[in-house]
Amino acid sequence: MNAEEVAVLICRSLERSPTVEIAGLGTFTRDETGKISFHDLHRPSVFIAYAVEDVAQAERLYAQLEARGFEPWLDRKRLMPGQNWPLRIQEAIEGADFFVACFSRNSVGKRGGFQAEVRLALECASRVPLDDVFLIPLRLDRCRVPAKITRETQYLDLFPDWDAGLDRLVRTMEKQRRRVN
Repeated sequence: MNAEEVAVLICRSLERSPTVEIAGLGTFTRDETGKISFHDLHRPSVFIAYAVEDVAQAERLYAQLEARGFEPWLDRKRLMPGQNWPLRIQEAIEGADFFVACFSRNSVGKRGGFQAEVRLALECASRVPLDDVFLIPLRLDRCRVPAKITRETQYLDLFPDWDAGLDRLVRTMEKQRRRVN
């Protein structure tokens, strides 16, 4: 698809809806006079890794990060039917500004996707400058965070006070974004 075709598609979509969002790029709007404008919405992207047993907490985190101006990525919200989900998840992790690993009693000893995502995040973290924040381990409950993580990375707790933990997470990511911009 070339630029002209994209422009036509956006204009047609704006005839049916007041806004058209292109994830990771921004939002197009048409005002009452018909003028189309673009609003850059580059919001920091946050990949949320979790065990399926913790989906309610992951979805809560997703909603709260989105409300605070971040672009969270959660498989249940972003994957579309028919997509090559392993490839899409890899791309989302590699392209994220932050990777939030939700550790819990459910996730630490479980084999599968969560562990693979954390391993990929560790690999990605090894490519960013040492002082940059990329991998942020969160504890959802009183669980053991793997030694491989705690040797180099400080974790934060979302319990017993979820709001205080969330505030600290957001402040950390905002500080990192200001530092690199």
